[in-house]
Amino acid sequence: MNLVMALEMAAECFADRIAVTSDGKSMTYGELLTAARTVAADIRASGCKYVGLLDINGLGVPVALFGAAYAGVPYVPINYRLTKPELEALLERIAPAYLVTDDTYINPLVVPAGIQVIKRDEFLIKARNTALTPVDAAPGEPRDIAIQLFTSGTTGQPKAAVLRHENLMSYILGTVEFGGAAEEDAALISVPPYHIAGISAVLSSTYACRRMVQLPNFDAATWLQLCRDEKVSNAFVVPTMLSRVIDHLEASGESANVPSLRAVAYGGGKMPLSVIEKAMAQMPGVDFTNAYGLTETSSTICLLDPEDHRVGFASQDPAIRKRLSSVGKPLGTIEIEIRDEDGKPLGAEEAGDIYVRGGQVAGEYLGLGSMLDANGWFPTRDRGYLDSYGYLYLDGRADDVIVRGGENISPGEIEDVLLTHPAVSDVAVVAVPDEQWGEAVGAAVVLKENAQASVSDLQNWVKDRLRSSRVPAALIFKDSLPYNEMGKVLRRVIKLEFQKTS
Repeated sequence: MNLVMALEMAAECFADRIAVTSDGKSMTYGELLTAARTVAADIRASGCKYVGLLDINGLGVPVALFGAAYAGVPYVPINYRLTKPELEALLERIAPAYLVTDDTYINPLVVPAGIQVIKRDEFLIKARNTALTPVDAAPGEPRDIAIQLFTSGTTGQPKAAVLRHENLMSYILGTVEFGGAAEEDAALISVPPYHIAGISAVLSSTYACRRMVQLPNFDAATWLQLCRDEKVSNAFVVPTMLSRVIDHLEASGESANVPSLRAVAYGGGKMPLSVIEKAMAQMPGVDFTNAYGLTETSSTICLLDPEDHRVGFASQDPAIRKRLSSVGKPLGTIEIEIRDEDGKPLGAEEAGDIYVRGGQVAGEYLGLGSMLDANGWFPTRDRGYLDSYGYLYLDGRADDVIVRGGENISPGEIEDVLLTHPAVSDVAVVAVPDEQWGEAVGAAVVLKENAQASVSDLQNWVKDRLRSSRVPAALIFKDSLPYNEMGKVLRRVIKLEFQKTS
C-alpha cells in the first residue's frame, strides 16, 4: 500500500471531478494525479531526501504530499509559526531537501546548505510542465516512511514522528468509504498542513472523492462565508476555531446560515462543554463528531459520533449528558487500555495512562525507533479513563499530573468540576510549587461575561464535590487562556504566570 493508491483510484473513477479549490483556482482529480507525477520527476532529479513544505493551505499542499509519495521520499510539512532559529534548525535536520515555500516564510531565514527552495507559484508551474516526463509509479514498500512530522518541542528538541504508508492507509481504508462522497460534496480544510489532522483531511477527502476547499488562514467570518459560497458539506475544526465561530455569531447577532453544511468534526484539544452545546443549538441540522487521535496514531482513534451528540444534548440525565465531554469510543480497528503506573490494566472509571494498539498506530520516532511494547501497545502519554459503557474521557497529559504529597491528581477532574460553576467560562489547572506538599493545585479561571465569583466561592465549589486535596491552593482570574493554534491550552505559560504572582 502507498498513499498514491487513494489518488489513483479517485482519478481513475472521477477524473473530471474537482479535487481541490483554493483562492478561486481548482484542480480536478485527473489534474492532481498528473501534477503529482510531474513534480515527482523534478523531486527525483533534485537528489533530495525529503520534500519539505513551509507554507499555508493551498493547491500546492496535496500536490506536494502525493508528489513526495511518487518520488519515494518522506513528506515533511513544517510549522510556519515557529521562530526563526527553530525553523532554521528544522531545515538543517532535513537537508538535503526540496522545499516548497513562499517569500513570506523563507525570506527571513538563513537557508541551510542542501535546501533547494521552490516558491509556491514556481512549484505549481512545474506541476503543469509538459516538458517533464511524469513518474509512472510510486517506488518502495508499504513499510517505507510516507510522512515525517516534528513534535512541538516544548520540552526540548522536537522529535520527528514517523508515519509509514501502511499506517496511514490502514487508517484510511478502515474509516473511509471509497467514492462515498457525492459530486456536490465539499470539505472545508482549515487545519494547518503541518498537523496530522490536515494531512488526514487531504487523504480522507481524496479517497472519498470529495472536493477539498483549502482555507489558507482561519478567521471565523471567512470560515462561515466560505461555507456559504462553496456550499461546504463537511468541515474539521479544532476547539478554538469552533469557539471563535460561536463568539462571532453571538457578537454579530447573525444566524449561522450554512444550509449545505451537514457534518462538522472537531478534535486536537479539549472541547469545552459550553461551546459544543452552543454550536449544536446554533447549527441544529449539523452532525457533530468528536475525533480524538495523535500524530503517532495516524490521526483518529476514537469517535463520539453524531448520535452520541444528539442523545447527550437532549438528555437530562447527568450521566448521559456527560458523554458530550468524552471523546467517544475506539474505532473498530483500535484497542484501548488504561494502565496504572506499574503498567497494570485498570477497570472502568479508573483513571490512568492511555495505551492504544492497531494497524494505524506507528508510535515511532526518527533516530529513537519504535515506542511500541512487545505486544504492540503504544503509550500515548495522555491520561484518562473508560466508563462502564466504553466511552473514553481525557484527563490531560501524563506530564500535567500534579503530585501532591505523593498523591497523583489529574487536572482534568478539577477542570470538569469548575466548569460546572455557573460563572465559569474556561479554566486550566496546573501544578504550582508548595513547600509542604511539593506541588499544589493552581487554577487559572475565565469568568463568563458579567458573571462574578470569588476565590473562596470556587474553592468551596471544588471542596463540596471533590476531596480537599483537589481544592486549588492558588487561583487567578484571566480574560482568556493561552491556546496554541490547534486548540491546546499552553499550561507552561500558565505555570509561569503563577510563578510571577508567587
